[in-house]
Amino acid sequence: MQKVAIVILADTSPADGLGRVVNALMAAKEFKDARDEVQVIFSGAGTKWISELAKPEHMLHSVYKELKSSIVGACSFCAGAFGVADSVKKAGLTMLEEYGTNMSFHRLVKNGYQVITF
Repeated sequence: MQKVAIVILADTSPADGLGRVVNALMAAKEFKDARDEVQVIFSGAGTKWISELAKPEHMLHSVYKELKSSIVGACSFCAGAFGVADSVKKAGLTMLEEYGTNMSFHRLVKNGYQVITF
């Protein structure tokens, strides 16, 4: 079994943002379907995706919902910096504060996760 962490950093506004989040979620789904240990983390501008993906009408909502048990949370600092802390909490996700108010890449590597960023 592999241990993989998918970190979504892509913004919602650039033209490639949707493509990057599609690739991130599909990679996470592929690892999960293979019964690997997968963690999905939203960081940076990627924290803005949570409120979008939580909308039932969003084209990726069903994949987001299917991966919900693999979503570890969102970087607390980033969610605050991008003004989406409330939507992260409303979605029921954990605000990650593992390195100060940031999520920790060190924790992932230390625990044997291969980190893939989108």
